[in-house]
Amino acid sequence: MTRTGTETLRADAEGMTRAAHLLRQGSLVAFPTETVYGLGADARNADAVAAVYAAKGRPSFNPLIVHVADTDAAKTFVRWNDSADSLAQHFWPGPLTLVLPLAAGHGLATLVTAGLPTVAIRVPAHPAARALLRAFGGPVAAPSANPSGRISPTRAEHVLAGLDGRIAAVLDDGPCSVGLESTIIAPDPGPVLLRAGGLAPGDIERVLGTRPEAPESREITSPGQLLSHYAPGAPMRLNATSKRPGEVFLGFGPMDCDLNLSETGDLQEAAANLFDHMHSLDRTTQTIAVAPVPETGLGIAINDRLRRAAAPR
Repeated sequence: MTRTGTETLRADAEGMTRAAHLLRQGSLVAFPTETVYGLGADARNADAVAAVYAAKGRPSFNPLIVHVADTDAAKTFVRWNDSADSLAQHFWPGPLTLVLPLAAGHGLATLVTAGLPTVAIRVPAHPAARALLRAFGGPVAAPSANPSGRISPTRAEHVLAGLDGRIAAVLDDGPCSVGLESTIIAPDPGPVLLRAGGLAPGDIERVLGTRPEAPESREITSPGQLLSHYAPGAPMRLNATSKRPGEVFLGFGPMDCDLNLSETGDLQEAAANLFDHMHSLDRTTQTIAVAPVPETGLGIAINDRLRRAAAPR
C-alpha cells in the first residue's frame, strides 16, 4: 500500500524484489533488523547516501553503519584483523558493529564514513534484513530510520510516523526483537567501546579476554556518539521513584506505572520494549519520568540511551 508517497512492503519475495529494485535506483528503503529499523541506501551511491542525511536531518559529520550479507562481504571493504575475526565468528550475524580501517579501493561513498579513514560495518541477523541484502547484492548504509536525534524505530509504524513521504518505502516485518542499536567496537588496538548496544560488554570480554574501554577522545568516530540522541519530544526525568503531577511514568520491575519496561526486571525484555514504550508515552506530550534501571549487562546500553534522550537539546 502507499502512504503519502512512501510504500509499505511486506517481507515476502515480492516485497524483497521491490525493495532491492528501489535501492538499485538510488532510493531509500527502511527495513527491519534485530536491533531497530534502518534507513537503507546503496552505500556506493553518493547521491543516495546524501539523501539519507537529508531525509533524517542528520549532521554530515556523523558516520553511518554499512550492512553486508556476510563476513566475506565485509572483508572487501575493510582491513581485517585477528580480533575482528574472533568477534565476527562469535557474534555475526548479530547486534555487533565493528569499526575498522577502510580497504584500498573499497568503493564506498565518502559520506558514509563522514571522511574518516575507518568504516562501521556489521552483518545483521534479522531474516528480512539478510534476505534484502542478498536480493540487493551489495553494501547498504543504514542509520536508524527516524528523524535525527529522535526516538529510534522498532516498528514500521514508528518509521512512518517520522519519515512518511520522505523515503521511498518501508519493509514491514513487525517489531524488532533486540530493540536497541548494535554495540559498536573498535577491536584493534583496543578493544574500545564506541557505543553500548544490544551486545553486552561482558560478551566482548569473554571472547577477546579484555573488557572494552571507553574512547579517550570525545571526537565523533562512529555512529551513536552524539550527546543528545534517541530523544522524545517531551522532557525526560531519570531515576524517578514515582511520577509527579503532569508526568507519565516508565517503570522497571514490580511497581505502579503507566508502562513497564519489564515487570520482572528482565533487562533483555526491557531493551526490547524501551523505544516502543518511549514512542507510546511521548504521544501523551507529558514529561516522561523513568524508573532506575541497573547499570549491568544490557542495562549499560539502556541507561546510555536514556541519558542521551534526557540530555539538554
